[in-house]
Amino acid sequence: MVLIFNQNREFDIIAIGRACIDLNANEYNRPMEETMTFTKYVGGSPANIAIGSSKLGLKAGFIGKIPQDQHGRFIKQYMSEKGVDTSNMVFDTEGRKAGLAFTEILSPSECSILMYRDHVADLYLEPSEVNEDYIKNTKILLVSGTALALSPSREAVFKAISLAKKHAVKVVFELDYRPYTWHSQVETSIYYSLVAQLSNVVIGTRDEYDVMENLATPGNNDDTVKHLFAHDAELVVIKHGVDGSYAYEPNGATYHGQAYKTQVLKTFGAGDSYASAFLYAIVNGKDYETALKYGSASASIVVSKHSSSEAMPTVQDIEDLIKDRS
Repeated sequence: MVLIFNQNREFDIIAIGRACIDLNANEYNRPMEETMTFTKYVGGSPANIAIGSSKLGLKAGFIGKIPQDQHGRFIKQYMSEKGVDTSNMVFDTEGRKAGLAFTEILSPSECSILMYRDHVADLYLEPSEVNEDYIKNTKILLVSGTALALSPSREAVFKAISLAKKHAVKVVFELDYRPYTWHSQVETSIYYSLVAQLSNVVIGTRDEYDVMENLATPGNNDDTVKHLFAHDAELVVIKHGVDGSYAYEPNGATYHGQAYKTQVLKTFGAGDSYASAFLYAIVNGKDYETALKYGSASASIVVSKHSSSEAMPTVQDIEDLIKDRS
């Protein structure tokens, strides 16, 4: 089976939510206390997914709020240069700043992120700043979980979803759980569940689904998909790290994609690159098994590189890796 998209749309995907600054450690195998130099990149899950999608050849757009300062101008310029339409990125006029993420690379399996997210511009996107004409002109609206953490961003996302459903735009929910953004797991569970029930495609790790379901112990994929298929879901993707990822359809069909081994440098960025490549594949009519391969291959490439946004692969990169490892 494949998802059916409206073809008479200018955009393949429009993402909504956070665009921020990543400062990745240049010194590996060293704690952040001893790290002296960092390299600046554009970051934020929905921004990374838009950039990754554009690099793969999709027509991508972005809805979000950025600061009216040097960081904000850098974000907008970088995304525009990567082919992302930034016409619906708005500047914050209240002096709020971009989120900052400092990364620590102690080892391939020991990476941490020190986040600065207090009063960041992206969480102050207003519902009035979400444009109906923009959303009705895309095949996919990509929503990330972090944008649900606070108002007014939360209401802006729900408005965007409502407009997407009004105009038969597929809603894709990338869970993107960041605990430091939320007050409690219960709060996260409430809003994640509401959006997941409205979404056509849901993508996340097993751990993220456990948060959405407010579970204290690891959950069961069958229970998860049964619940989501009782609502609007047409496809559910659950990632299990080195054990690969699974895609589920309402008719009971299940597909498994392997995880591709690589020389891991850091662990962050994998989810964003996975989502962009998986969505590229399904927009282009590839079957779900192939889409899982594309997602896993893309994630494998990005975790071997220093950045997330700058490391997003091309279609050729992905297909070469799949061919080499098959």
